[in-house]
Amino acid sequence: MIPISSALVRANDWLRERFPIDQQVLISMGSEPVPGHLKRWWWCLGGTPAYLFIIQAVTGVLLTFYYVPTPDQAYESVAAITNEIRFGWYIRSLHKWSANFMIVAVLLHMMRVFFTGAYRRPREGNWMLGVLLLLLTLGFGFTGYSLVYEQLSFWGATVAANILQSIPFVGPDLADFLRGGPTVGSNMLTRLFVFHIGALPTLMIVVLLGHLLLMRTHGVSPLGSPSGPDAKRFPFIPDHLFTEIAVALFLMFVLTFLAIVFPAGLGPKADPLVTPEHIKPEWYFFWAFRWLKLMPEQAAVATQGLFIALIFFWPLIDARIRKRRPDSEASIWVGAGAVAFLLTLTVWEALYLLH
Repeated sequence: MIPISSALVRANDWLRERFPIDQQVLISMGSEPVPGHLKRWWWCLGGTPAYLFIIQAVTGVLLTFYYVPTPDQAYESVAAITNEIRFGWYIRSLHKWSANFMIVAVLLHMMRVFFTGAYRRPREGNWMLGVLLLLLTLGFGFTGYSLVYEQLSFWGATVAANILQSIPFVGPDLADFLRGGPTVGSNMLTRLFVFHIGALPTLMIVVLLGHLLLMRTHGVSPLGSPSGPDAKRFPFIPDHLFTEIAVALFLMFVLTFLAIVFPAGLGPKADPLVTPEHIKPEWYFFWAFRWLKLMPEQAAVATQGLFIALIFFWPLIDARIRKRRPDSEASIWVGAGAVAFLLTLTVWEALYLLH
């Protein structure tokens, strides 16, 4: 009989021969010191949306086994998942709630980065990648909501295609591509499905890898945080890893609670011939919907595009401001104004829909 120690040595030699990875490099990566302020979970919110994205991927794959992306079967397949398939209601509810939480987590993470000045030189590029991640996350929310093929989700997607058409120059072509023609047709649902399970996840993974690479390269440096050899630090493993695991377990508990108490529902089936009295988007698009009601459609689309461009290029704008006024913290006031503006539009639209 071969001793256990000898078997372990042989197994280790077998693995090292076929996977010649330097174990010391892995050990050094795990013991890399992390800035002390990251012991407070709200400083490391970036890991939260990443964990929620993993939940989205796992539950999304499970749902894809039963979902049928055709206008005549999409609604029925969602109804079967919700009412007939064992634990289907739980998987769908978990998918829905984690999607909502992911949007909130990305927004909170961006607010932390913005208000601590962590987007400034040399981290401008990482901020821009973060904005792209937010837009992709919203894209996930829009396409996923539309796949249910309820009356509200169908007409919400129809309105979104019409809004897309208002974009100067390229709008009509983009709208035709999304709809599958000059009017909403059967291809629209299929294209939304391809975006949701193919194009958007691929783009998300590519942008996320770039985001993590730049973060590893430049590190995290919030406004006023101590730096230098005397700054407090702690090892990534086990300290920071255990913090992330604790947050993940807490999130899983909250998501399960919400999935059980407030499971994902199902409204009336989409009817292209009957326009609902009120078209209601998901809550994270309330601000855009209210914005569209305040001015002509083309003007609203143009100003929303300028607003997003302002967010995307803000590190460059802020650098120009600070070049002239080194002590300026105009970004704090700009950020506070933007958050207050978006919250006002969101609450305004929510109150309107409640009546």
